[in-house]
Amino acid sequence: MFSVFRDLLRYNIEFAIGVVLVGAITIFSLLSFISPVDPVAIYTAIPDQPPSAQYWFGTNSRGQDLFWHLTFAFRNTLSFGVTVAILSRIISITVGLTAGYLGGWVDRVLMFVNDIFVAIPIFPILILFYFVLRSGLDTFTLALIMACFGWPFDARLIRSVALGLKHREFTRHAVFAGMPPVRIMFEEHLPYVMPIVFSTAMANMIWSIGLQVTLAVLGFTNLNIPTVGTALYWANNHSAMVVGVWWWIIIPVILIVLTFLGLFLLAVSMNEYIDPRSRLRRMGA
Repeated sequence: MFSVFRDLLRYNIEFAIGVVLVGAITIFSLLSFISPVDPVAIYTAIPDQPPSAQYWFGTNSRGQDLFWHLTFAFRNTLSFGVTVAILSRIISITVGLTAGYLGGWVDRVLMFVNDIFVAIPIFPILILFYFVLRSGLDTFTLALIMACFGWPFDARLIRSVALGLKHREFTRHAVFAGMPPVRIMFEEHLPYVMPIVFSTAMANMIWSIGLQVTLAVLGFTNLNIPTVGTALYWANNHSAMVVGVWWWIIIPVILIVLTFLGLFLLAVSMNEYIDPRSRLRRMGA
């Protein structure tokens, strides 16, 4: 994987830009660990102050230093996206490799379940969970629910690769050597699907973060947990644009757009790397 990362940085400018953008947002979110303020405390600063040397991102109408508040918001939002991506990758890898390698009735059953999850409308179900759980719908619980719905498309893609690997010569050698199916799938086949896993993980983070921001802006999450969506919710609740506190909305929107752009560039770059012709063209072959 290190050689893949090195080649992408060297030959793919889009990947390098994506690394810089995502890295910058990640560093910004990590500043929350040295924050001098409580992220949920209000009226700890002069309200509605524009960006200045004292308040880099200004303050909001709730009396919060927006710079430090957004560090917590982005830390929670990025942690949420990573959690959903990891949990859903575990499900998609397990289902995809199992269906592709074992085939037969196992493949039919797993793909039948896969198609059911593809057809389920996610947004209304998430709203239903909010009305059932209310304050119990914390970040991890929401991530766990979304991970259960974020795997089917990627599982089918991994299955298609596993179907081809099943008939490769090294798979036959592993079978003749007496290697059990689980070891064949996760030791022999998994390395071949890791670029796809990485690419789909970036796309899954965009999907999950975007859906979380949407739910929070509409008020369907725990508003006491600082996230990008809750920051925008409170800005809209206080009519920030109407009263002239534009930085309360513009700055979070710019930062989340940069986050989405960085993740998108990483996903596109990895998709291009998976295609041998595109990869060789990038390298000048």
